[in-house]
Amino acid sequence: MRLNIGTIGNVVVRYRLLVMLAAVALFGGWTLDDFLTLTTLQSILDRAAVVGFLALGLTPILIAGQIDLSIGSIMSLAAYATIALQPDLGNVPAAFIGLGVGILAGVVNALAVVVFKVTSLVATLATLLIGASLALLISNGQPASSADPLFGLFLTDNFLAILTPRSVLFIGAALLMFVWLKGTPSGRNLYAVGSSMPAAISAGINVNGYIAGVFVLSGFCAGAAGVIQALSSATGSPIAGSVLLIPAITAVVIGGTRLEGGRGSSLATLGGVVALGALTTLSEYNGVPSYTQAVYTGLILILLITLDRIAGGDEGKTTRTLRSAAVAKQTQQGGTS
Repeated sequence: MRLNIGTIGNVVVRYRLLVMLAAVALFGGWTLDDFLTLTTLQSILDRAAVVGFLALGLTPILIAGQIDLSIGSIMSLAAYATIALQPDLGNVPAAFIGLGVGILAGVVNALAVVVFKVTSLVATLATLLIGASLALLISNGQPASSADPLFGLFLTDNFLAILTPRSVLFIGAALLMFVWLKGTPSGRNLYAVGSSMPAAISAGINVNGYIAGVFVLSGFCAGAAGVIQALSSATGSPIAGSVLLIPAITAVVIGGTRLEGGRGSSLATLGGVVALGALTTLSEYNGVPSYTQAVYTGLILILLITLDRIAGGDEGKTTRTLRSAAVAKQTQQGGTS
């Protein structure tokens, strides 16, 4: 019995998260005696939390058919503000300022895309450059050291054997986002926006409002990533998020979210973050340099996007349009009931 290549491609794309997790587990167990342990799992979850918040912010952005390239520079600004303002404002107020920096940056992106009608790719590329430059300018290119280095260390403490407080925050945020996306009318409307914007507009959905909202949410998540990273390390680096954009996008894509919009899940993103974190941990245990790991990440991203498009093709576009129409119909029925 011969297997159709297209069928194999569809299976690989559909179950890519499980395939990657299984491959990493098998290779890790084969090459390292202590890889398949609770200690390793705790390390993976803890280290994945920062990238995880960036990936969570990207998930509704991509579901809506948009992109946010500025999350890394937003994270850097938030991380530096969190630490640099501690002597003047105190630890907790400075952390809230860091979150505020993320929200403000998200508002700027939303205004550029919704009000000034700049495409999200161009708008967030511009804010990426502006944010990265501002972080270096304000800091003079030097990281800030915490006035109270012990304050945030609890975020990486042992919690229930396989967790840490910051990994709990990440997992909790993923669960909350899942409930919103899958269990509320506004979450379902977001899928309609990403599947077919004209159909969503015809159904009376406030498309601009949803797009603006996901950019603000993305900014908040990037700010949270910066605050968590800064407090955990007791350092506010102006380049903290400069290399985390591609891993965040890759984690979201591993989880099955489409770059074209209309499909995605925060729980699948959580799985993608864990899978990528496991691969990174395995690479480090085997002595693979960080720049080589970046090559692997880029290749995985290209491969997954290519397989997704080959397996989906025009059928994927039609399916998304039909799904958008179905969601729009449910929205209309909900509004008249």
